Amino acid sequence: MRALALLSRFVGNTFAVWVLLFAVLAFVAPEWFRPLAPAIVPLLGVVMFGMGLTLKVEDFAEVARHPWRVALGVVAHFLIMPGMAWLLCQVLRLPADIAVGVILVGCCPSGTASNVMTWLARGDLALSVAIAAVTTLLAPLLTPALIWLLASAWLPVSFGALFWSILQVVLVPIALGLLAQRLLGARVRHLVEALPLVSVLCIVVIIAAVVAASQAKIAESGLLIMAVVILHNGFGFLLGYFTGRLFGLPLAQRKSLALEVGMQNSGLGAALASAHFSPLAAVPSALFSVWHNISGASLASWFRRLPEKGADELNP
Repeated sequence: MRALALLSRFVGNTFAVWVLLFAVLAFVAPEWFRPLAPAIVPLLGVVMFGMGLTLKVEDFAEVARHPWRVALGVVAHFLIMPGMAWLLCQVLRLPADIAVGVILVGCCPSGTASNVMTWLARGDLALSVAIAAVTTLLAPLLTPALIWLLASAWLPVSFGALFWSILQVVLVPIALGLLAQRLLGARVRHLVEALPLVSVLCIVVIIAAVVAASQAKIAESGLLIMAVVILHNGFGFLLGYFTGRLFGLPLAQRKSLALEVGMQNSGLGAALASAHFSPLAAVPSALFSVWHNISGASLASWFRRLPEKGADELNP
């Protein structure tokens, strides 16, 4: 079991490498990964179940202690990323499928990798976890509403179908994870130790399946989509950081806001795009998943060189 925990930790710490490696493999040999497409939604459910296993009441204590900071992070996330996605689609006049894919990933909740990046950056980890948890729990309502509001100009969007999908792949698995945690008690610790390995495997398969299904379109439009993804992610980091600065937050909280705003649950974006739109619409989410782990780790490394007095106490 110790060997499994060490392997799981190693795979979790090198997440970006595995995502990038299998994205390239799926592009070079798409026939190997196309049969995996039907597994996209169930695998995302497994990742969300793992999140439920790790959530604790203490994770929401930050909401009670500093509700306005958490609210600021949640509002900034659901304003900046969807708004920036819509603006980039308008300015760059993106084709319909790509535009919907960019808006879709922009409307997703915060990615769980942002918590790891915040810890590496010496940010306020409690605030990061609270924002990620609250945006995820609000996603079944806010994500389909924002997609319907912003993407309907390009393609028909069904609020009800998106709401039901997110309910199935986000809230239900998280609720089952919380229930398992309650029933299994201390025994759940062994499952949690293997979660990074399981989560990375699931996300890697999702990304590989999406890239394989859209290999020809990526070859045609990949550079354009990658440029949009880099701009979207970069503006998210920048505007998230300056939102914290505008409201007078200390450096540790500004780091948390930057990473929580700029990093998305791109696995959810890929699953929703594959289920409700087209394979091409899932490509922005797939490329976002590769890029934001690279950019997030780089930003965290830079943030780490800007320690704030007392920041270590935020990450016991």
